This record gives sequence, C-alpha cells and structure tokens, in this order.
Amino acid sequence: MPPVKDLVRIAALGDLHYSRNAAVGGLQPLFSQITESADILALCGDLTDYGLPEEARALAREMASSLKIPTVAVLGNHDYESGQQQELQKIFADAGVTTLDGDSTELLGIGFAGVKGFAGGFGRRALGPWGEDIIKKFVHEALDEALKLEASLARLRTDRLVVLLHYAPVQQTVEGEPLEIYPFLGCSRLEEPIGRFPVSAVFHGHAHHGRPEGLTAKGVPVYNVSLCLMRTVSPERPFRIVEFEVHPPAHECAPHASGERRVSGDRRSVERI
Repeated sequence: MPPVKDLVRIAALGDLHYSRNAAVGGLQPLFSQITESADILALCGDLTDYGLPEEARALAREMASSLKIPTVAVLGNHDYESGQQQELQKIFADAGVTTLDGDSTELLGIGFAGVKGFAGGFGRRALGPWGEDIIKKFVHEALDEALKLEASLARLRTDRLVVLLHYAPVQQTVEGEPLEIYPFLGCSRLEEPIGRFPVSAVFHGHAHHGRPEGLTAKGVPVYNVSLCLMRTVSPERPFRIVEFEVHPPAHECAPHASGERRVSGDRRSVERI
C-alpha cells in the first residue's frame, strides 16, 4: 500500500458519458491535468453513455495512457443502461480502477465508501413505500442503496472517510435543474448513513445543471462534480479538488474556519478539510 501522506489531494469528477463516437484521445489532456493536480481521482458515475463494454474499453485506454494516479469510482444510471454493469466493472478493474458498489477501499490513508444511489426525492417530499407494489419496489431500491452505503462505511477504520455517489443525497446540489425532475436526481435516504459516520466529504454527479456545493443536515460538505457543471464553474480546471489532512494533530481535525475554505472567492483554489 502507498505510504500515508500528511496532505492528500482528491480530484473528483462525474458524468464523463464516454460514447462510441468519442474522439480518440479527447480526454487525455483532462486526465493529464488531473494527474498533475491530485493524488487520487474519484469518479462519480456515468462513465459511459450507454453502458457498453466497448465504451468502457475505450475509456480505459484513455485512462491508461494519461492517468497516473490511483482511481476509485462508482457507476451511474447510464452505466446500467445495457445491463452489462458487471462487465464494465471488470474492464475498469483491469485498468486499475477500483469500482465501489457497497464496497470500501483505502487509498493514501483515506477511506472511500461508495454506491450508485438511487432516486426518490428529498425531505418530507421523498416518496414513501405505500400503495402499488411497483412504488414499494422503487422505494426499496433507494433503501437498499442506503443500506449498502452504511455497510460500506462501517467497514472503514480510517480517520478520513469520503463517500462517492452518483445520485445526490441532498436537494441543495440539484437546485438549478428543473423542479419537476428533482425526485429523479437523488434521494435524502442516502443522507441518513452519511450522518451516522464521521464522513469528511461527499462527491456525486448526475445533476448536470445543479449547484456545486451543499451540506448535509449535520454539516458534511457535499460536492456535485458533474463534468457539465464543472466546465461551467471552472472551465480551465473542470474538476473539483479537495485537499485532506491525513492524521493531523488533534486540534486540526475539524475543517478550518479561518481562511482554509476558499472556493467561493477563487475558482482555482483548493478546499482543505
């Protein structure tokens, strides 16, 4: 296992939507920039456009040619489109990408827990398991994803915990999308296990036109890192960078309140946790 560093930079990005028609080498500049900027890459689903193995293999070749840092990922709804998600996981694993689906892993002293997540809505307006059987199955899918996330978090023993999702766990980061589709962009049931563990940060995608930042009810930072949104927020560096202090002194364990959080003032700044 690589040695633990005092400061670890995570680059996070989602919704690559790599298709069969993608230009060969089109993502290599982006992956090279990420390699130069970060220690770990976290990918938040919709890596492919139609969930086809040929899309995954082409994307894996792009990664292999220019991405030189450890990479951890979850799949998204587009990756499930063709029902070949297990084959996609194998292709990415062969390329050195750790794909989480209720699993967990540790990289450079940071524990990663991840699931795809699911839809259902937020807060008091979240869909409940009542009425037709198909509605109950829909809600149970969201509950199952939340339980998988809880099990994933429970296996980790690191001081720093990071959650990867595709669907949003809070409404704040989907705001900006049409109101009518909020329930299909995430579910607050995913927030419940996050609140039961000392999670440092959450990354998700899926909401291409949402907001870049939000907070859980317990104050955990949530980052929407959809590529479409990142290109709007920071076109010169279209991915989120968060810097983590690993095994810091006890008085530095909480996020700094005086100057370390600098995202709002400078799009190219680094948020430290």
